[in-house]
Amino acid sequence: MITPAFELSQDPDFLTVKIRVPYARASEFDIYFEGEDFKFYAKPYFLRLTLPGRIVEDGREKASYNTDEGTFTIQLPKEVPGQYFEGLDMLTSLLAPKKSRSAKPLVEEMAASAELSEENEEEFDWEMEQIPYEESITPLQHPYGFGNLRSGVFQRLQDELSDVIDIKDPDQTPAEERRRKRLAAEAAKFEPDHYLADFFEDEAINHLLKYKPWWIDAHKKMTALKGESHQEHDSSPFVVFSEEEKEQMRKFTNKSYLLDKRSRHHVYLGLIDILLAYCYEICVNEGDKNVESSWNIRKLSATLCWLESFSSIHDVLVSFGRRVLCYPLYRHFGLVTRAFNDIVMILQLGKAAVLKCLLDIHKIFMESDPAYILNDLFITDYCIWIQKVKSKKLAALCESLQKTTLSKSHVGLELEELEAAAVLVQEEEKALKAAGTVSKQQLLCSESETSDSEESSSTSSSETEGSDSDEQESSTSEDGEINSFQGTLQEERTAPLIDCNGLRQGTGTSAVEVGDGKSKVSLQSPTPPGKLVEELEMQIHSAMRLSEQPEGLATAGCISQEQEESPVPKPDRFSEDAAGKGNFLEVSPKPNPLLFLCSTNED
Repeated sequence: MITPAFELSQDPDFLTVKIRVPYARASEFDIYFEGEDFKFYAKPYFLRLTLPGRIVEDGREKASYNTDEGTFTIQLPKEVPGQYFEGLDMLTSLLAPKKSRSAKPLVEEMAASAELSEENEEEFDWEMEQIPYEESITPLQHPYGFGNLRSGVFQRLQDELSDVIDIKDPDQTPAEERRRKRLAAEAAKFEPDHYLADFFEDEAINHLLKYKPWWIDAHKKMTALKGESHQEHDSSPFVVFSEEEKEQMRKFTNKSYLLDKRSRHHVYLGLIDILLAYCYEICVNEGDKNVESSWNIRKLSATLCWLESFSSIHDVLVSFGRRVLCYPLYRHFGLVTRAFNDIVMILQLGKAAVLKCLLDIHKIFMESDPAYILNDLFITDYCIWIQKVKSKKLAALCESLQKTTLSKSHVGLELEELEAAAVLVQEEEKALKAAGTVSKQQLLCSESETSDSEESSSTSSSETEGSDSDEQESSTSEDGEINSFQGTLQEERTAPLIDCNGLRQGTGTSAVEVGDGKSKVSLQSPTPPGKLVEELEMQIHSAMRLSEQPEGLATAGCISQEQEESPVPKPDRFSEDAAGKGNFLEVSPKPNPLLFLCSTNED
């Protein structure tokens, strides 16, 4: 038989059951309802429901069939008008068979008569062989999974499940050792640089914190409705299941869980841990699923990753906070606080919201190859169990969660000390930058002062150049006088025979003296032109002496000796008269030695 798709709704007087039975014969169907039982049959579909309230057959019931959609719509009158039926969206629990309400104990001791017992009693053999008692040593396996009801799973599938959980050989590891190893692994994984980077550069994280998942709008609507009517309302109108989610619930096999008080406590705390990891995943990915979604959920939940069994809500929050700051991409304490606020809203919306989150986790793990085993160990059982939980239990759990606080000091990773040290370093860097700015300003000021001094020095140098130009003008005038004196000397004819050695030494000395004299004249004190001419004339006559050598030898010796010793600069002008006689050359403006050329004539 096929279980059809169905959904239930209610109003104050009627319970409405909508059943989808495509390709069924509408003319052949049976409906039975009485009290809390409802049965529907239309070949090949069969549906049996155990309702959360009582219904009655009083003639007001109605049924209709839509041939286009292939759906039956059945309205059943409530036995108590106005009664609210809780959990109509918990489809798996509605499919459960009705429990036996017999008062008889399940196990009953049957006492036989004394006569029967005496007849059947055999004589005891006192001489029977006795075998010493030997205690069989079986390896102790520590339980895990939903309600700690599983064991030995990882022993058989160790190779396949090594990537799913962090703990090695969980069957032989007790709970205390698991916790100790988990804390050590988290302390080793924590990276202060990564945390401080997300702490100071939090633009991306602030953007993620602005994302609003579906439960925020549903919680706002529920809060607004409660504020208007001041009455308790079920969350089912605000939580809507998709067709895919309804199909998931129909595929679950209904189970009953025998949990003691301690196991139930562990189950509730594990539920908080799993939902916190799911809230973080939805926030950082903004509701989208990716290949890392399965990893994020199971890595941030110590219940799934380390098979942890918590003892208090505070321990759950501390574990979740530590793992958020150690493993995922975004490691910011604001994401821990956001997940905490989200799970409070989910619990306030009721078990329908919790079931919707668990169904999404179930789907994520089912699509992940190594993580599917976590559905068998935890998530499937949670999806079935939550449908039977009383709403008062979840409300009490939510109140306890709201009273629990979590701060950075509780995490145990010295976050406040790291932040304080980082702030001090940041302030020092700012101070150094400010000092660098001041030094740059001082350097600019000194450069401006230097430029001002350079301008003043350039001004003084220009003045000095002006004075030098004046001196050069005066020296130029003096050179003009000397040139005029040399012009007068050119007009006179001198004796051609001159001793070459004496001429070189004398002329060289005379040139230096002339040069020195000119510099002295131009730089120190102006000398009258007449006196200067007289001094030059006296020096020239003292340096010249007549020689008795032949004029040819004297001329050749003079010229050759001049070429060998040092080349004399060529004269600027050479004047020769019509008779072929040589004249004195004009003295160059440069301080060069005087050059005399001998005449070919003896006179």
